Parts: sequence; structure tokens; C-alpha cells
Amino acid sequence: MNVPRPFGSDDGDETIFDDYDEFRPEHEPEPGPFLAGHDVLEDREHAAIHRLARSRFEDNGVYDMTFGYNLARLNLDRRHDEAGFRYARESDDPSVLRAEFTPTTEFCPQSDTLTVAAFRAWNDDPSVHEFDLVSVRVSPMHHRDVAINGQLERLEAQFLETGEVTADAVGGDPTGGSDDAPDVGGTPF
Repeated sequence: MNVPRPFGSDDGDETIFDDYDEFRPEHEPEPGPFLAGHDVLEDREHAAIHRLARSRFEDNGVYDMTFGYNLARLNLDRRHDEAGFRYARESDDPSVLRAEFTPTTEFCPQSDTLTVAAFRAWNDDPSVHEFDLVSVRVSPMHHRDVAINGQLERLEAQFLETGEVTADAVGGDPTGGSDDAPDVGGTPF
């Protein structure tokens, strides 16, 4: 997919990026509460899943427009050691992968769009990976984590009920009634 990259590219200065085959815990976000009690992926297992994330995000156009690159590359960007995705196999159902996204700042305005897009990218074609479901949430460090995660829960419930990834579940008020947060229901994905 050819997505415009106004602030960077996937061919940027390699001295600030780790390699997709590496797992460097000091350059990864700490696993948060969504992954607590589950089998957090590390080392080669994390790298393998993250390479698959890169492919799924590339195929589905999941780009961080601030940095101008595939969202999976955020994990490799040494300028943002505490941002990106961490993964865990659900402890009571290993056919479920949990993915927790930690944005670069607590006020990242793209967090809702990026996490919904990541959910859609992972679940639009389950035949390309071993999981029945990839469950995505945003870290509680984000100031709108409750609203965003509520939106993701509705999208996940719809997917589990219908087997399809659609935008219908993100319509309406994702804030649970708050008037101070934007309605993202009409956002095209």
C-alpha cells in the first residue's frame, strides 16, 4: 500500500531504529495491565509476532502519520523507548493474542484511530496467523483509555458475534456520554 509519509519514511536513518529480528526490552514499552496474568511474548516470539504486525499493518495501511511510518516501526524507534506494542497469549485461551498499544504521549490524538485500525488489520483475515482473535487495547497511560478501550471492546464483541470486521461498532459515542471527546464514529478505516 502506498501511503504518503509527510514526516518520515520506512527508509529513514537506520541508526535510530532497531531491527525487526531483534528484541530489545530496553526499547520496548513495559507490559501493562491488559497483559498482566497472561503469557507475555519476549525474545524471538515477540520479534516473530511483531514482524507479522508489520506485514498486517502494511497490507491495511496502519501508519502513524506523525512519524510517517508503518505503526509497527514505533517499537523499533529508539527515540520512543516506551512506546509501541507488547503482546501476550491469553493464559486460558492461547488462540487469543492480546496486543497493548502504548502511545508516545498520554495525549496522542491518533490513539483511537491507530488501535481500531490495528484491530481491523489483525482480524480482517484470520487465515494469515494462528489466532482466532487478536484483542487490542490502549495503555491506561493515555488520557482517554477508558473511552478508547470501550470502543475496542464493542468492536471485538461485534467481531466475535459476526465473524466480520466492520466499522459499525465504533459508531455512536465512544466516550460513554462525555461531551468533551470527539466522536470518531465517522472515521474511515
